[in-house]
Amino acid sequence: MNRRSFLVRSSLFTAAGLLARPLVSAQAPKAAAAPVVPDFKLLRRDVGVFSARGGSIGYLAAKDGLAAVDTQFADTAKLFLDGLPGRGGRSLDVLVNSHHHGDHTGGNGVFKPATKKIVAHANVPALQKAAAERSKSAASQVYADTTFAATWRMDIGSEAISAKYHGIAHTSGDIVTRFEKANVIHMGDLMFNRLYPVIDRGSGGRFKGWISVLEDVAKTYPKDAIYIFGHGSAKFGVTGTTADLLTFRDYLSGLLDYTAKKIKAGEPKEKIVALENLPGFADFHQALPNRLGGNLAAAYDELTEKQG
Repeated sequence: MNRRSFLVRSSLFTAAGLLARPLVSAQAPKAAAAPVVPDFKLLRRDVGVFSARGGSIGYLAAKDGLAAVDTQFADTAKLFLDGLPGRGGRSLDVLVNSHHHGDHTGGNGVFKPATKKIVAHANVPALQKAAAERSKSAASQVYADTTFAATWRMDIGSEAISAKYHGIAHTSGDIVTRFEKANVIHMGDLMFNRLYPVIDRGSGGRFKGWISVLEDVAKTYPKDAIYIFGHGSAKFGVTGTTADLLTFRDYLSGLLDYTAKKIKAGEPKEKIVALENLPGFADFHQALPNRLGGNLAAAYDELTEKQG
């Protein structure tokens, strides 16, 4: 496996464990943990993407300013801060959390002493707190000290960072963050590039809203933008273009269409979720883990939930 494939698969397996804990036999031998290989990749101007374990970190590393979007986990957050090009011990001007999930905020505590401000959507602190209470990890949480409902913006030296809430999607607190001068856009978990995604219905996530958000993003931002995705397959990676957003939109639409047809035909939920591959979306399939069943279950629940 090459270096790029390893990094992306590491991100994939982290996402797979986000909302579900695997069942492992007590007698089964534990597999040796794969070594974490930190990777900094410059994308445009002074903006780049960091991969190690967890959701991709977007960063600004300029002579006149430092910033990051997301923090992965505590161990990889340290790797990021130690290796950030040109940092030289400087504090970050701002950290933005794309949403509340632990593979994107788990390193907040490591970042906090070296960061002047942590920004997130207004819904994120409560969602993060609720998730921490469920996982009994409240003591290790560090929350945003600056929140916003619709939009936020900050000048950092010769760059400017802005963020916007486009609506309910993967959760009810996902934002899109743009490095304006570089025209690099961090999507967080609004984008799983050619992967069956995770949707957090308990935190307000809905597929119909997600489809609308992707369409809104695709028409809002410049066509030559470079996008950073929360997670991506080994083949397609964690960066891309507007076309990748629309491909993911098509998958979500296809998922709902397939499920709706099966519901209309009278098929029970347990039969619907047994599908191994969604027709027309072979690039999204991963043998391990295969989250399609969970996607179909969430689509079924969304399409059959009572309104009002």
